[in-house]
Amino acid sequence: MEKEIRVKQITRTSIIGIITNIFLSVFKATVGLISGSIAIVLDAVNNLTDALSSVITIVGIKLARRSPDKTHPFGYGRIEYMSAIVITGIVFAAGATSLVESIKKIIHPQLPEYSTAAIIVVVVAIVVKLLLGKYVSNQGKKYNSDALKASGADASFDAIISFTTLVGAVITIIWNISIDGYIGAVISLFIMKAGLEMLFSPLRQLLGTRNDSVLTREIKRDIASFEGVNGVYDLILNNYGPEMAIGSVHIEVSDTLSSKEVFLLTKRIQRQMRNKYHIFFTIGIYAVNTQEGELKNMQETIKPLVYNHQGVIGVHAVFIDVENKLISFDMVVDFEVRDIPALQSEVMKQVQELYPEYAVEINIDTNYSD
Repeated sequence: MEKEIRVKQITRTSIIGIITNIFLSVFKATVGLISGSIAIVLDAVNNLTDALSSVITIVGIKLARRSPDKTHPFGYGRIEYMSAIVITGIVFAAGATSLVESIKKIIHPQLPEYSTAAIIVVVVAIVVKLLLGKYVSNQGKKYNSDALKASGADASFDAIISFTTLVGAVITIIWNISIDGYIGAVISLFIMKAGLEMLFSPLRQLLGTRNDSVLTREIKRDIASFEGVNGVYDLILNNYGPEMAIGSVHIEVSDTLSSKEVFLLTKRIQRQMRNKYHIFFTIGIYAVNTQEGELKNMQETIKPLVYNHQGVIGVHAVFIDVENKLISFDMVVDFEVRDIPALQSEVMKQVQELYPEYAVEINIDTNYSD
């Protein structure tokens, strides 16, 4: 139900953007052609690209809602990120085209003839774009849509562009000089810059970014609150679209729990995580020694020894297998460490020197989440 509401609201917001931008484009193009202002004409073209962006947003979210199939078992949610990238490409291309036309105007300048109607249209466009930009940006944040965020930022930026056009018109009226081509060039460069900046967010999502620390810490706290969970580690969230994530996590449990008890515990965790966060988790198990005496002393000795090495930011899953004479644990290493094998070898050597009768197995973990 929530996903359906999200789709409807994003579509509704995009339709409002399309209608508004088409009206603004028609008015600006008419005024620009009558007055001979390249800046106003380019501003009108920019409004058309904004309308096209909204169309792409609608198409993108409709395609992203396709059900998973054999070819794409995780669904099509990432199409939303791709549609945002297409929008940024359109914005950049519009800016580049505008720059070429503006340079032509600089080389062959013509004095625009601004009327009162032209000035009024530009002022109205500034106000409308500011309101539209704020509305679309807020909807983008509310419904986690990169495409809407990009369109909203672009609309707000258009208001600034229109303001520079207004300044150029006032200068022309007062001093009878034409800086229209120069303003058009500046507008074009800003449009291209905005296009590049809007590209970064969806690209980061497609490449894979670090998950929000507030979210990951909250998930860990929730899982740790279950009776029988002694620790929560290795949390990974794989994003397959704004509303589609699959996670994996390891929990530490007592080595005295039965397989049935462990199974029921993991099912309870999965159920709560799915209901609260809409994320399905695969849960791995770390068994920890719970006996008193020598094994506990060994654990309490090994952890500080490992932490003492620079670049080690976490140690967990310490298990002493007495029967097979094996000490195993996971070591989380900072991204700044360049020679991980050397660090691993050094830690292994020190642990082995303390307990020469045991083999040592160290698994290197990546610091995926806070």
